[in-house]
Amino acid sequence: MEVLSLRILFLLCCIFAMSECRGACAEVDSDTEAVAGKGFKLGCISCKRRSEVEATATVEWYFRPKGEADFVHIYTYNEEGPIIENDNFMDRLDWNGSKRSQDIQDGSIYLLNVTFNDTGTYRCFFNRILFYANYEYSTVISKVVQLTVVAKATRGTASIVSEVMMYVSIIGLQVWLLIEMIYCYRKISAAGEEALREAANAEYLAIASESKENCAGVQVGE
Repeated sequence: MEVLSLRILFLLCCIFAMSECRGACAEVDSDTEAVAGKGFKLGCISCKRRSEVEATATVEWYFRPKGEADFVHIYTYNEEGPIIENDNFMDRLDWNGSKRSQDIQDGSIYLLNVTFNDTGTYRCFFNRILFYANYEYSTVISKVVQLTVVAKATRGTASIVSEVMMYVSIIGLQVWLLIEMIYCYRKISAAGEEALREAANAEYLAIASESKENCAGVQVGE
């Protein structure tokens, strides 16, 4: 029974470690080069530093065309869903971020049918509210994407760095998960050995006590 309990504890520990791994967030920079006539993902990720704190967030995107001085509001995503704010992007923007959650950490959007007029600076804003026991804390975090539209795809430095960072993050999370599982296994193994040792000692004491009682009974009979 004790061994079964230890196995269940080990499984729960592993499940917890895996759930923490799945919930991990890595802030990877967006690509910066799009091909005319194709789609392009404008990446924007803002990781919440304390995963145990409940939060809600809305995301807003702004665009400043190349050679222009001012930003224009082009997109909003909140609890009511997506809103395209600018006619030039009507039917060309899709949400590509966090799904089925108001606690948004990935605010990426997907730009359809890219044109050369889409070249410029994009900025996304995370308006996040953190809910603590006795108060709420509001933060605003912004990310910038400098987009260049080309006629033919080339593999830029930003793309290579982003891919390398992605693989590094994946490998790091796997190593962390392995360390957690080894730690859980060693801890549970030590507890199992201690339980077996205590059971053996108890059995030895019971046998010794029974032998002593038998010897006493023999002596009384004589």
